[in-house]
Amino acid sequence: MPQSRIYVIGHKNPDTDSICSAMAYARLRSHQGLEGIEAARAGNINRQTEFVLEELALPTPPLLADVYPRVRDVLGEHVVTVRDNTPLSRALELFHLHNVRMLPVVDQEKRPKGILFLKRVSERFLVPRQEKEIRRVQASASSIMKCLKATSHNLVDEERVEDLNLYVAAMDSSTFRTRMEGLDARKMVLVTGDRLKILQEAVEIGVRILVVTGNLPIPAEIIERGREKDVTIISTPFDTATTSWLTRLSTPVDFLVSADFPAVAEMDRIEDLRLRLMHSNEPGVVVLDGDGRVCGVATKTNLLRPSPVKLILVDHNELSQAVNGAEKVEILEVVDHHRLGNFHTDHPIRFINQPLGSTCSVVAALYREAGVTPDRVTAGLMLAGLLSDTVILKSPTTSDADRDLADWLSDLSGFDIEEFGRRIFAAGSNLAAYSSPRQLVLADFKEYDSGQKFGIGQVEVVNFEEFHQMRSSIVEALHQIKKERTLDLAGLLVTDIVQETSLLLALGGKELPYLIGYPRVGDDLYELKGVLSRKKQLVPHLLKVLKA
Repeated sequence: MPQSRIYVIGHKNPDTDSICSAMAYARLRSHQGLEGIEAARAGNINRQTEFVLEELALPTPPLLADVYPRVRDVLGEHVVTVRDNTPLSRALELFHLHNVRMLPVVDQEKRPKGILFLKRVSERFLVPRQEKEIRRVQASASSIMKCLKATSHNLVDEERVEDLNLYVAAMDSSTFRTRMEGLDARKMVLVTGDRLKILQEAVEIGVRILVVTGNLPIPAEIIERGREKDVTIISTPFDTATTSWLTRLSTPVDFLVSADFPAVAEMDRIEDLRLRLMHSNEPGVVVLDGDGRVCGVATKTNLLRPSPVKLILVDHNELSQAVNGAEKVEILEVVDHHRLGNFHTDHPIRFINQPLGSTCSVVAALYREAGVTPDRVTAGLMLAGLLSDTVILKSPTTSDADRDLADWLSDLSGFDIEEFGRRIFAAGSNLAAYSSPRQLVLADFKEYDSGQKFGIGQVEVVNFEEFHQMRSSIVEALHQIKKERTLDLAGLLVTDIVQETSLLLALGGKELPYLIGYPRVGDDLYELKGVLSRKKQLVPHLLKVLKA
């Protein structure tokens, strides 16, 4: 089973604070001994975050499109398979040796040819039926030899698989001759001991395969006559009873399976596997890798295994903002600075939520509490996230603790607060640098529900000139996003960090201008003087007026 992996991850459409806090907190928890932990992201990073990571010479955390548990996550480390030309007797040994009930039958490249089910094989070979079915042996001389650990004296078409009938000559030769009348000798596997007359009769009538038990000697003239009559002659160390039993189990497993067998891909979701197994009579399915080769077997027992993927959420605590599939895996911790959302867990977890200006402030405080001094790069990460979310300590969300932590991180990283902050915002203020107006809106877009669903994006600029030039195309992007996500309101908050004010471009219902409570300065455009924080100033206001 795959080893446990713990991802520290922020919200969808991550901002600088989300990415930097994830990276810094993963470093702290790793330092504290938590194994298998790494930072990840739930969406594409923006230009501001790109600048920070380039400045600190750090790689971008890996992207997790989703964390839905996959079939591969609950498979065992070793899969037992059986080659298509293997006798059934060997397959039964594998069933017993590995305590399994299913065996994938594969070719030499490990591609599946079917599934061997222990229950069905047992029913076929152990449940008494008509005598002709009990006698039936579908095998080749070669597979019979493998089962019987036999020595060959004459082989004829040893690889050809045929429908044969099994007989034991434990009788007088005259009785044997009578019993053989009317039977097709070329479809006969005859088991006998060192009965000379029986051996002579067998080669004369030309049985297909003659098996002599107990490694008893076979006269040379019998072998010679067998060559003349195209009789395969072999001897086995087993006694007659054991030989008869093993001969019935000599059928190559390829002939016992159907080409129509249940299979799933290793990257299929566990939920899809659960539905398939719970609503069918299939005891299990073959699991295939990306090349179509067998990599495992999944049964209902596998559904009980927990996913090896676990999460630590930073900079959010609402599943609506979390990476897709977060509700299907175990969430170990939450580190945040936002309002509490609708969040439930099956077990108690570590939940840290502080009314600070950034999640990086919360993480930096945790470093201090743990007595861990971050290195220069990690301190730079946390300082960047702090300055980004507090708009260089100008946002009303900024607390005295944020300012104190910023000074501490500045000393450790060697970055000047004002100079570093200006460069961070300058890197992300070029609106035309986004690949499209849609990408501009969604770069830092969050959704909320107050009875009415609304989503607000935010960008920081050093003046509004470029925004006004792009305004019509941004409106088109907002219309499309509003429709696609069935929102009652979709907006973009454009914040001028120099003038410390914002404009809100918002598309809603006809009543919006009367509800919103901000001065209207154009079609769908509102002026928000002194508003820098979406979280603390804009969203609480919208939650109130839209609910009313």
